Amino acid sequence: MIKLRSLHPLFIVVSLIVLAVVATLHYARAQDSEDKPEGGETKPPASKPVQEGTMTVDQIDRIVKRLDGKAQRTNNNWQLTVEKVPVVIVTDETHDRMRILVAVRKTEDLNPEELQRMMQANFDSALDSRYAIANKILWSTYIHPLKALHDRQFIAAIGQTVNLALTYGSSYSSGLLLYGGGDSKGIIQRQLIDRLLKKGQPI
Repeated sequence: MIKLRSLHPLFIVVSLIVLAVVATLHYARAQDSEDKPEGGETKPPASKPVQEGTMTVDQIDRIVKRLDGKAQRTNNNWQLTVEKVPVVIVTDETHDRMRILVAVRKTEDLNPEELQRMMQANFDSALDSRYAIANKILWSTYIHPLKALHDRQFIAAIGQTVNLALTYGSSYSSGLLLYGGGDSKGIIQRQLIDRLLKKGQPI
């Protein structure tokens, strides 16, 4: 595995900004097209679905600071370190989205065998996190509606995303579960998730 810190910090930050802007624009356009059927008439606003959790950006801030006392917040985005791995959390309250990102390596030397192995992992051992490629970087990422998150789910998501980055090149595992019927038989890294859950929740 290539060292995560070998990627230039400015390159990572610029890539994250581009990802956030593009995702927001695409989501807004999709919403506009859904609300305007043929004929140009606007649909009445749909009733809000019942949410699973009660997550807010302020609650994310409290959890992140418990996980890393040196974490930095910029508006509603955070940079923290978990197991010596840089983690970025990006939120968008307007569109109710949350994304956890860990840069794994540059993609210039990825071969077909590695790409296939990551796709296999995305099926069974990555679980809720995923390998993804954007701006010539391989990412470990977790994407979820913001408000629907529970505290424990959010903390476990950070653990899964970090695990998936750390196990790149070996077990390709998020460490939570191994979904049956796939090709992976990786080593489970549950210990990190348990430590984060204990550290990230108030006593």
